[in-house]
Amino acid sequence: MKQIGGQAVVLGAGMAGLLAARVLADAYRRVTVVERDPLPEMPANRKGVPQGRHAHLLVPRGAQILDELFPGLLGELVAGGAPVVGDYAEFRFAPGGHLLRLEGRPAQPFICQASRPYLEAHVRARIRALPAVEIADECDILGLVTTADRGRVTGARITRRAAGGAEDTLGADLVVDATGRSGRTPAWLAVIGYDQPPEERLGIHLKYATRHLRLRPGALGGAKVIGIGAEPARPTGLVLFAQEGDRWILTAFGYSGHHPPTDPDGFLGFVQAAAPADVFAAIRDGEPLDDIVAYQFPANLRRRYDRLRRFPAGLLVIGDAICSTNPAYALGMSVAALQAAALRDSLAGGDRDLARRFFRSAAKPVNTAWQLAAGADLSLPQVQGPRPLPVRVINAYVSRVLTAAEHDPVVAERFLRVASLQDPPPRMFRPTTALRVALGCRRRRRAPAIEATAGVPASAPRG
Repeated sequence: MKQIGGQAVVLGAGMAGLLAARVLADAYRRVTVVERDPLPEMPANRKGVPQGRHAHLLVPRGAQILDELFPGLLGELVAGGAPVVGDYAEFRFAPGGHLLRLEGRPAQPFICQASRPYLEAHVRARIRALPAVEIADECDILGLVTTADRGRVTGARITRRAAGGAEDTLGADLVVDATGRSGRTPAWLAVIGYDQPPEERLGIHLKYATRHLRLRPGALGGAKVIGIGAEPARPTGLVLFAQEGDRWILTAFGYSGHHPPTDPDGFLGFVQAAAPADVFAAIRDGEPLDDIVAYQFPANLRRRYDRLRRFPAGLLVIGDAICSTNPAYALGMSVAALQAAALRDSLAGGDRDLARRFFRSAAKPVNTAWQLAAGADLSLPQVQGPRPLPVRVINAYVSRVLTAAEHDPVVAERFLRVASLQDPPPRMFRPTTALRVALGCRRRRRAPAIEATAGVPASAPRG
């Protein structure tokens, strides 16, 4: 890529900031990443990423982009012990109370199950190895620096705690806000005379709790990922999957007051109410490796920078600072990777009108994540929010898709590809899929009558 500037500054060294730095290193002579936390050399949880203690998945599209930006990274993670799902037989997924029928078949590395600290440490090591990039940790961000007419951002003001709190100004041709959900760009825009971005917010009042376990060998019959989604009659769920270090991570979650306790007995009882019997038995008989930790996620939040008519040159926003969706759907890291790809493509067009082009490009994966997460949350009566006719129609169709997917592995795989950002949502509405859904639902409605005629109770398990 042709260089378009001398210095870029990235505010925040989480996944979005690190991915932005990697892309910027091809377009700027120097890139400085500024981070508030002290950054460990080895994988470790840190204060600025409290959600890092909980379950994270890197779904296929995100994994593909990371391997493009850092060739061989996924191989390094796997060589270090990170499990990868390569066959649908290793995956059990029950969204909305429907257990998908996923036949065992070879698949591209479907999910990379490295823990967040483990993945972030490997990406950070790759970034540190780039000669154009410097990471400055233990720094507090004070604000932006602009030209006299405030038409362009020219840098950021910081204090370096390691230098006794000395204030410093980092000059930059481009500043990227990757400070996460609490990103301060809206306030900074107001200070320099710009409109704040419109916000979309859907309150879900989600709380989740996590602990690591060591399970007995074979306790789950070869499965590496278990996902039990919430449903209208039970607004709770859990994820359980293998991680590096021969550990399993268990995260239980619940909406709007249906929250997991953090005492061991209460937590186990909460899990039992959502888990299938064999999954609960594996959890109950597993060895706890740490204490239970909790985290609250109040709302899906999206800032519509793509709708602003005026925006200062020399400034961009990326990652959760644009859009933060329900972590139960495991989209955050992969959407950040898709935004980094959008930034890479936008930089190829030069500096002119960069913000407008980037925000429009980044809005595409953000739109998809928002539709998937907010739509799924609005299928639960416990979530308060407007449900216009298009949302009701789509949710009704998705319910039929999931019903058909209980018996049709083709529908199940197509749904999973959309849910994991491999295919766009409209793929589920193609005539071939809609026909399979209609036929699957029709067979599902007829099945109880046929079973009753044969003298088999409708609730009997099917082989």
